[in-house]
Amino acid sequence: MKITICKDEQEFNITAAWRIIAQMLEKPNAVIGLSTGQTTIDMHRIVSEIHQKYPFDVSNITLFNVDELTNLSRDYAGSCYTMILNQIAGPIGIPDENFIMPPTLSDDFEAEALLFERRLAERGGADLQMLGIGSNGHIGINQPGTPFESETWVSPMDPDFEARVRRETQVPDSVELGGLTRGIKNIMHTRKVILIAKGAHKAEIVKQAILGPVTTDIPASVVQLHPNCEILLDADAGALIAEKAKERRYNW
Repeated sequence: MKITICKDEQEFNITAAWRIIAQMLEKPNAVIGLSTGQTTIDMHRIVSEIHQKYPFDVSNITLFNVDELTNLSRDYAGSCYTMILNQIAGPIGIPDENFIMPPTLSDDFEAEALLFERRLAERGGADLQMLGIGSNGHIGINQPGTPFESETWVSPMDPDFEARVRRETQVPDSVELGGLTRGIKNIMHTRKVILIAKGAHKAEIVKQAILGPVTTDIPASVVQLHPNCEILLDADAGALIAEKAKERRYNW
């Protein structure tokens, strides 16, 4: 496991952006998984800016997001489809057929989960997953307690996040909200995983996930078992593991 701790947020954003670009340049038909949220907005913007300044062929690149909200319109600004489309897929010109996302509305999400994975498998499987970590250690929308052998499914939202979504969308309590997320097993089958975090508010959960035991109580801890994983952090997120990283001779 490689640990990279950047000196500040700006270096983190640039480094993360170049990890994505490097995968695109190394494999022109790469299948790349992204994540949404405050951690990734600036890195996606930088990818788009670099591509605009130094164009390269992305016609055979496939992008997808690790999860998607369910029972909401795709027009909702917080849908993963809309965020990835506006932040990176649209600006760099990913063809529509190469932007693979499950729908936000469906009568059969179980079938949609299977279709989502089949479409990725038909392209050779995921080469890279940029993977955020939630404050409770979730990855994708796999909340604490999710079995490591879980496969792509519809998970409940974190209660605080769900409350915010309902406020923003005015969706009534009678409508069940959730997230179609790649299962932990699917994520672990990705050829390379980069776990990303920035900010002091992520420092404690990063410490638990990376230096603590591998446990379903902290789903992100499973990346310790991945054979090709990088932990990419800014200085604040990495503050509690920097010394241990040196002691354990991690590459950082």
